[in-house]
Amino acid sequence: MKHPLLALAFLLTATTLPAMAQTTDHASHHTTAPAAAPADALPLAEAEVRRIDTAANKVSLKHGEIKNLDMPPMTMVFQVSDPALLGKIKVGDKVRFTAAQVNGAYTVMSLEPAP
Repeated sequence: MKHPLLALAFLLTATTLPAMAQTTDHASHHTTAPAAAPADALPLAEAEVRRIDTAANKVSLKHGEIKNLDMPPMTMVFQVSDPALLGKIKVGDKVRFTAAQVNGAYTVMSLEPAP
């Protein structure tokens, strides 16, 4: 071979790169959503109940700022972590609630009538 150093560099590269690829940490390529914080650790937000869908475990709230989600005031539909929460409210009620993002869905974690 005319260029033994070039052949050696090629051989080292060909045998080293696959081994390096196998030892990389693939976990760093996959992100998972952090577990939702307990409801008592989340800040309370205030809202007015607009719609209740007990069949789908969802509630539409016209809410104020939700600090932990960096969300401005708006009206939107939330999943409900516990269907029993929907039995405590009716359309038009003023409520306090906590919310978190759970498996990509905005979810009400706690809900109570406002004083």
